[in-house]
Amino acid sequence: MTPSSNPIERSFELASERCDDLTPLVYARLFREHPEARAMFRSEGSATVQGSMLSLTIEALLDFAGARSGHFRLIECEVSSHDAYGTPRELFVAFFGVIRDALRELLGSDWSDDIDAAWHKLLRDIDSVVSQHAT
Repeated sequence: MTPSSNPIERSFELASERCDDLTPLVYARLFREHPEARAMFRSEGSATVQGSMLSLTIEALLDFAGARSGHFRLIECEVSSHDAYGTPRELFVAFFGVIRDALRELLGSDWSDDIDAAWHKLLRDIDSVVSQHAT
């Protein structure tokens, strides 16, 4: 399999070589950095919800950073959904950074300048999309 030339895709490819499931890493970081987020998940069945939420988020991120064939629109849709749940916009946006930080930690020395620059741009672009979304 040829490595992706898209740095965002490449970061996930490298992560998949090291870790079968990012869910525990991402949510441990989320709850450590944003303890208020823990209360937003029910105690029973939350691992399934978290895994599903992360999977959909990764699909949206990859599409947003790539072809923009439609999955990226989930980000815009979820702004409204999370508003309805009472999730602060800052926390909604922070989740994407938590994913980046979990990947960066997992990749260690394989986290390249190209990957870092692509993630910074992606997070700025997502913040812009969320900021433009009407409340």
